[in-house]
Amino acid sequence: MEIGKNQLRQFQNIIAKLFQCCQERMQYQSEKFELPEAEMRCLMLFGEARYLTPKRIAEKMNVVKSRVSKIMQGLIQKNLIQRIKDPGDSRIKLLSLTAYGQKKYNEINAFMDHIYHEVLLYMVPEQRKILLTNLDILAASMESVKELMA
Repeated sequence: MEIGKNQLRQFQNIIAKLFQCCQERMQYQSEKFELPEAEMRCLMLFGEARYLTPKRIAEKMNVVKSRVSKIMQGLIQKNLIQRIKDPGDSRIKLLSLTAYGQKKYNEINAFMDHIYHEVLLYMVPEQRKILLTNLDILAASMESVKELMA
């Protein structure tokens, strides 16, 4: 199926605008919560799991383990995460949120929920449904192309 140059350019421009907007929001968030972007991204991974290993964090963040070590050090120094021994294997160190880390996670999550809520309020309910369906299609298409590049 043929895709016109106008559609291609329009798609590229929309993706670029979305990416720029997301980067600006992340920078604002980073300043608001006084956390470097990488530390914030790492902290937010704990919403999906109670405990994480450095290896798992590296996979989820798509960075090398040495980078994760630096990120972890920053979060440990800020008392946001802690190292604990794996009860099943004492050689393995698990990472979990501290009470302060959980509080910070909740604050960031509430802020993000508010931002996304505000964006959706700019659309009528029918537009929201269509947008979410189309974003699902876009995400699936992008994942398929990403797999082809591997």
